[in-house]
Amino acid sequence: MDPSSVSKLLSPDGWALLNSLPPYDEKQAMALSTRLRAAGVDPDLAAAALTQSRLRAKARTKLGDFADGMLFTPDGVEQATRLVVAALHARRYLAAGVTKVADLTSGIGADALAFAGVGLRVLATDVDEITAAMATVNLRHFPEAEVRHADGLALDLAAEGVDGVYADPARRTRGGRRVFDPAAYAPPLDAVWSLRSQVPALGIKVGPGIPHQGLPEEAETQWVSVDGDVVEAGLWFGPLAPDGPGRSALVLATSGGATTSRELRADGAGADLVPDVGAVGAYLYEPDGAVIRAGLVAHAAAELGGRLLDRTIAYVTTDQPAAPPAEGRAPVATGYRVLDVMPFNLKRLKTYLRERGVGRLTIKKRGTAVTPEQLRAQLAPKGDAEATLVLTRVGGAQHVLVVEPLR
Repeated sequence: MDPSSVSKLLSPDGWALLNSLPPYDEKQAMALSTRLRAAGVDPDLAAAALTQSRLRAKARTKLGDFADGMLFTPDGVEQATRLVVAALHARRYLAAGVTKVADLTSGIGADALAFAGVGLRVLATDVDEITAAMATVNLRHFPEAEVRHADGLALDLAAEGVDGVYADPARRTRGGRRVFDPAAYAPPLDAVWSLRSQVPALGIKVGPGIPHQGLPEEAETQWVSVDGDVVEAGLWFGPLAPDGPGRSALVLATSGGATTSRELRADGAGADLVPDVGAVGAYLYEPDGAVIRAGLVAHAAAELGGRLLDRTIAYVTTDQPAAPPAEGRAPVATGYRVLDVMPFNLKRLKTYLRERGVGRLTIKKRGTAVTPEQLRAQLAPKGDAEATLVLTRVGGAQHVLVVEPLR
């Protein structure tokens, strides 16, 4: 979006137009654009307003009702922290006694919004002028939040009175491709890490695919999932990691406006927890993605009272159903009842499904080169029944588990 379009949106007429638009509907967008132009609305303003309406609709999955009063860039929506997670970030700084946070890569201001919302003073910066302008709009209700179009790494943190630093480096190229090498982040991860010598309370949001090798030993690295979707990993230094260094997984589950959580940690003697490995039991559990990314499958198996099917594969099996999570706690795994187990054989599996009239298949896999799409085409299922197949290794050999989700 060019600066002139942003200026038009921020005019009284532009803002009124944007906030008067109906909920975004892709099928109606062209017709609505035509009506706006026929009514004499400037074509550039109409296009900018419709773009913002579309981005607001997309951002609602992360920011809820707050999105309806905000401005966005496409990259800003992609990288914005979900509100439920941003609130947890803010609480870390508050609990650490931080009073002023420098958000060095504020984007459209989702995290800065959460920081200001809990009463922290915020200095937010972004190197992109339009993005900084939008963050200014989005933080307009918080006089304690200042936004600057600037390079956050160039700030004199001591002179600014900053006692907490947060950064969310860009992890996509301009073409939209994901960047997995921390040295290719913008700004590079090493440049942000170096700030901990100036401000010990340093937090960095990184991609959940970041490898364990090379993670700073003095930080807590926490992987976070929301409703089964692994959304981020965070590096927390100094007072922002009150339980000390190590790896942790935070599982969040939202329902009806309420959020439950469960945290698993690996530190000290528990970091090398070795799980049992054994035969398929009556139940199968798939650990949450944050648990898997954090390397805490053994910890999940211990909590579930189960064992692994294979030491290198993230499936847990039990002979009895695991106890449900305590009130207020999110489940660390998704459970299934095991109906059948058989060595993998395409012809046998095809016969098995045909005899049971299975036409709708859910196929899950770990530890096998077979792709669900290819297998589905080879099986050509027909019928009204449905089934869930799990392709994995058992005792070193490829097996198929027929399961049904636990309700």
